[in-house]
Amino acid sequence: MESGMVSVDRWTAGSQVYFLTHLHADHLSGLTSKWSRGPLYCSRITAKLLPIKFPGFNLSLLHIVEIGQWHSVSLLSPSSGSSTTVSFMAIDAHHCPGAVMYLFRGEFGCTLYTGDFRWESTSGRAQTGRTMLLKAMKDVQLDMLYLDNTYCNPTYCFPSREVAARQVLSIISSHPNHDVVIAVDTLGKENLLLYISRVLKTKIWVWPERLQTMHLLGFHDIFTTKTSVTRIRAVPRYSFNIETLEGLNTMRPTIGIMPSGLPWAPKAFRGMEKLPLGSPPLLLHNRWHTGVTTSSTSSKTNGGSLSSGRHDHYIYTVPYSDHSCFSELQKFVEFVKPINIKGIVSSSACNVDPLYHFGSICRIQQASELLCQRLRIKRSEKVGVIDMKSSFGCTGTMQLGRKKRKRQISRAAIHVSRVRLLRRERQGVKIVDTNPD
Repeated sequence: MESGMVSVDRWTAGSQVYFLTHLHADHLSGLTSKWSRGPLYCSRITAKLLPIKFPGFNLSLLHIVEIGQWHSVSLLSPSSGSSTTVSFMAIDAHHCPGAVMYLFRGEFGCTLYTGDFRWESTSGRAQTGRTMLLKAMKDVQLDMLYLDNTYCNPTYCFPSREVAARQVLSIISSHPNHDVVIAVDTLGKENLLLYISRVLKTKIWVWPERLQTMHLLGFHDIFTTKTSVTRIRAVPRYSFNIETLEGLNTMRPTIGIMPSGLPWAPKAFRGMEKLPLGSPPLLLHNRWHTGVTTSSTSSKTNGGSLSSGRHDHYIYTVPYSDHSCFSELQKFVEFVKPINIKGIVSSSACNVDPLYHFGSICRIQQASELLCQRLRIKRSEKVGVIDMKSSFGCTGTMQLGRKKRKRQISRAAIHVSRVRLLRRERQGVKIVDTNPD
């Protein structure tokens, strides 16, 4: 897709239409209540919640995208100036309320942008998403996949949210005389809280802004802002730390639970013995930090990636994640079989470029081996020493530099030619730009 047409979760000027996957803060940088750069497409739930996040937002700019239905918009091609139609579909991303993936189709080919998503094999919602994708991509090759690579690293192996939720419930049930605080974001993990409330037959305390969100989502009788009616509280993640738990314990026995795929590990216990398979969720204490789990702080089991620790202080971590773990990412890439793939997360130390792990799955490599061989033979026949002196007479350096540039040009030509070859074989649709915006 050409630059200057569509932006997803990117709010800089220069695009004709904008798409929002969900309402987490790291996808909103640049979006404000005074937004006026163009129409904004999002899911119905996101449109319902957006005015809370951005009071005074011009609602006439909001366009609701119904999940599982094809929509289209007519845009101008920046290169030719002619009109072109972009068709798109929203698919449930199973991340947080309102979160969706976007599938785009047009003259540029077919592109899928996952946003943040969880692809659980045991989830009925994920099965619905599979059916939608299969139907939407019938007889069409996926040219570009923009993938949530938050946990694109074999280190990250955690269980389904259903299993993790039972672990959380087990912790709470084993502390009947303790207050319990659970760290959550301003949006997300609602299913975990609903499960706890249903099984324990209790209400859950949330802060006032969170209660407003819960009411908009249709949960009116489960959550409360009265601390006297429940011992279980969902608190903002940013306020969840060891100092807060220590303070609470001066008044009442209290434990904290951090449901997250991100490993929280105490530096003081690196090198301790690894836990056996089936061990309960871990209690962490002393000095705290977030970061990448190393071999000395974690034990990877079939049930999840767990950090070393002891059960004698305040905070438990449970691998309850709204992002896909590595094995789920691999299954997803194998399912959609893209020609090319690019990660949407670049700032986190947890992730790895998806091409590093999944490049062999991408069809561009499988279908172009013969073409590469032919181009390599032709290139070897043409490459020779360029006997041309520069104005400074640096013959050797010039020769080396020119050969290096030749190699770079040849590699770029191979990439473009491979894509064009595949598309000619399939549909004959011209790719205007191999690096979509």
